[in-house]
Formats: sequence, C-alpha cells, structure tokens
Amino acid sequence: MPKPEDQELTYVIGHKNPDADAICSAIAYANFKVLSGQKGYIPARCGNTNARIDTILSKFNQPTPLFLGDVSARVRDIMVRRVVKVNEEATMSEALQLIDEHDVRVLPVVDDNDLLKGYISIFQMGDYFIPKFNEPRSMRHVFTSINDVARALQADVKNIREGDSLEDMYVKIGAMDIRSFGKFSGSDAIQANQTIIIVGDRWDIQQRSIQIGVRLLVITGGLGVDQEVIDQARANGVSLIISPYDSATTAWAIRTASKIMPLVEKSYVEFSPADRLAKVSRRIASSNAQAFFVTEDTGKLAGLFTKTDVLKPNKTNLVLVDHNEMTQAVPGAGEVNIKEVIDHHRLGSLTTQQPILFINDPVGSTCTIVANLFRNSGIEPSAEIAGIMMSGIITDTLNLKGPTATSKDADIIEWLEEIAQLKANDLAQELFSSGSVILSMKPAEVIVADQKFYEENGIRFSVSQIEELGFQNFWDKSEELLSALRSFTAEEDIAFACMLVTDINRHNSLLLVAGDNEFIERISYPAVEQGSIYDLQGVVSRKKELIPFISSTLKGVPVSNAQD
Repeated sequence: MPKPEDQELTYVIGHKNPDADAICSAIAYANFKVLSGQKGYIPARCGNTNARIDTILSKFNQPTPLFLGDVSARVRDIMVRRVVKVNEEATMSEALQLIDEHDVRVLPVVDDNDLLKGYISIFQMGDYFIPKFNEPRSMRHVFTSINDVARALQADVKNIREGDSLEDMYVKIGAMDIRSFGKFSGSDAIQANQTIIIVGDRWDIQQRSIQIGVRLLVITGGLGVDQEVIDQARANGVSLIISPYDSATTAWAIRTASKIMPLVEKSYVEFSPADRLAKVSRRIASSNAQAFFVTEDTGKLAGLFTKTDVLKPNKTNLVLVDHNEMTQAVPGAGEVNIKEVIDHHRLGSLTTQQPILFINDPVGSTCTIVANLFRNSGIEPSAEIAGIMMSGIITDTLNLKGPTATSKDADIIEWLEEIAQLKANDLAQELFSSGSVILSMKPAEVIVADQKFYEENGIRFSVSQIEELGFQNFWDKSEELLSALRSFTAEEDIAFACMLVTDINRHNSLLLVAGDNEFIERISYPAVEQGSIYDLQGVVSRKKELIPFISSTLKGVPVSNAQD
C-alpha cells in the first residue's frame, strides 16, 4: 500500500465493485475533508470502474481514485525499515560499537549485497566474553586478521606480514620470567606462529618473542620501540604493532577483534513485507525470538520487528462511504481503524473499537449526504466537485425518478446545478448514454460490475445491478450472462445470486437468478424463462424494492446455503 511511513493517511472508500455513487461520494467527501482543513484524506476504490464512471471522471477532470484491493494489516505496516545491520566480515569490535551507538540488542548480519545471513545479539557476544575457567584456551582464542587487531587497538603499525589473512590465534601476556617464556609443551601447548604476545617495555621478552617467531608482538602503553627490534621483527617475519592501552585493556580489545561469523546465529524466523499480520501473530505467539526479520523475495533484508511492534495500533484509517456492512467492505477493513461511515443503506453488522462519526440518512444517494455537509458547513464545492456529486445522485436515483429519490435529493440537485452551471437533465442524458456495461465488459465482469453480498438468517447471497437503455443488449447476451452467474454462484460458495437489469427509459427490470431451487421456486414475479429470468415491472431499486422482496421470500424458506 503506498503510504509514507511517517504520515497517517485516511482512505475514503466505497463498497466492493463500486457504482458511480460509491466513487463520486468518495471523491467528494475526501475533498470536503481537505477543504475543512483536515489533511491526509485520499479517495479510494475497491474494484474497477466502468464506462459510466469513466465518463463522469473525464467530464469533471477527476483522476481515478486509488485502488485498494486489500487493507489487511501487513508486516510492512509495523516493521522497522531503517535497520541497524552489520556486515558478515565485521569484527566483534565493530558490532559492539553499533550496538552501543544505536542502543539495539540484535544486529542482522548481511553480505555485501544486503542478503540476510543471520543475526548476532548482545547476549551472544556477552556469552563470548564471559570467562570460561574450565576452558582456559577458549578465553584466549581469537579468529581474526592482524589488520583487524591493529584497527581494534588503533595501533601504531611497525611491521605487518599477511595482514588480511584470517587465522585462529591465541593471546598471551608476556609477564613471566624470561627463563620460562616461550616454552610450548603440554596439552595446552600453542605454537609460536599462532601466538599473539602482549608485552610492555621488557626488551628481553620482545627479543625472545621475535626469536621464536610469534605471529604478532604487541607492545603496550604507547611505548616506543628500538629500531633494532623493528628490524629484527621484519627479518624474522614477525608482525609488530604498538597499542596505546595498558596490557589488560589491550588483551580485551584484541578479543573484540574476532570476526563475528563464528557467533552468527543462522537459524532465524523471517517473513515477507506482504505477509498478513493476523497470520504472523499466530505464528510468533509461542516464539522466544528476540526479533523477526523481513526479507524480499531475493533474500535482501527489508526490515525487522518484535512482538511489541505487532501490538502497535494500526496506522491505516478508513472512512466507509455508500455502505456499512463488512461483507461489502474492502477486504481487511475489520483489521484497521474505521473512523467514519457515511451511508444511505440499511444498517449492517459493523462494529468498531471506539465511537465513530456515523451518518446514515434515508436519501437516494450518498452524494446527497456529502453535498448537504458542504452546504451546512458553508463550504462551496468547486464546479467539478459539484458535478461529481450531481452524477452520483443522478445515477443512484435514476435522475430523481427512482423509488429511492427523496425531496432532499431534489433540493440538493437544485443547489448543485447552480454551482456546476449544469442542468441535471442534460447531465443525466449524457451519463445514461455513456455506454452499455453488457457490451463493454465480459459476462463475468458484468456480474461483478456493481455487485453486493448480503446475509439473511444465515443465508449468504449476492445481488448485482446494471442499467441499460432498453433490453436488447441483454437478450443478445442472456445465455452467456446466465452461465457466468451460475459459475459465480459456485465459485463464491453462496446460496444464490441475482442480477437486476434495469431499463432506464421504461423504469422496468429483468431479474436473472441462479442457485438454490427452493428460493427460485418462491419468486412470485412472472417468469420470462422459468427458473432463470423474471419480469419485474416497475422495479428499479435494488435497495428499496428488490432486497426487501428477497428478505420476505427467504422467511420460512429452507434454502440450502452452499457454505453449510
């Protein structure tokens, strides 16, 4: 979803498979919010437009609203994007510096291409530095290069041989008597060429270290060294550096020069940015992982999150227009913050976590409600937005001739005509002549062009509606449309599906139906084709006429829902 991480946006969105009123009211209400001084409101849609909607948008110079197919909370919504990470070739010193500087506990480990290789935590490194008295050899072991040791110490380099070679080396402090120094025997014996000797200004120990060929001689305290010693080190192939620290600090710093790779945990939990948060929450519920990593399909690190991040409030906000039932809302609406509802339909089963602004007015169009908000607030819309709202009202009320039209719709249309400098009758003629849905779409697309799901007494069904100038186009495609409706019923696993085809000129409709036979047998309208097409004289409203008829028909009818 295209949402800046640091900005809270609110999407104004209509129902699935939007009609003109759903699109127009979303555009108009988002505009009303902006003109009211409220930022971040964006018109959106949950479905494709059609020829009539495209005509409206083009006529009034409005871009097609943003498409949102699913607003379910995703990992990308809660993950930390600016991740503090460490390269797989880094040393303990570099990792500890990042942890201290950024106050983090876990560092993702990546390669030069940012591909995730594992992670290292403060707890793993803490365990590395804890003394293990039963393993004295491990307390002195480092896996690193001479150059890494020099960098960790910020040392004054006098001589280095094969400085980039990664090696297992062991640290010793030259504090013993010269007579015992340099004896390598017993089970814990370490060869001179694997040994790092730390010593102060003891010339005899320096000489002996060079003679036996230690891998690295470190002189502490920032003390100078005789040129003779440097020359001897070069001659014997012994690396020689000067540490600015005392011997104890130097020994600890050398341990931090170890490479992190042996400690990197390569078993980790990773997710995709697109993974749904509801599913992720269940998966990580019993995990004790300190962090969960987010990677792209290529394996590249995209972010990370913790269990605490999952509990953060979702930043996605919605304003629902032209519907209030979750079955008609954009998928995932129940997982995000619904701030407002502006609608003119029956009340559904919507629930919210907190009180919201809910406007439900029994008028013919949601655009009527929005236009009334403009007028009551003393905010005059632009001519384009006025035209957008006129279009929503005209298409939803059949230019005030449908049974859902009210006196308030007519009053608002009259107010908008003056602002848009446009007559409603002229606009209606243009819109209703803007193209046949049946001719411009495939049968399967016609079925869902303006389709809504409903549920009555546990019975789930759908009702679509299209408007045509006459029925000729319908009859030319009736068999294909009926086949598509039957397929849709099976695919959606619903009891039945209806499609209302309305003749705008004659204000009559045909009802195409597929699904449960017991319901179809109870349809009381005259059959044009028994069991599939019925003549609904005078019926033009899905909301006010067809849905009440279906509801009353379902009462007492033992329809077998395909979901049961």
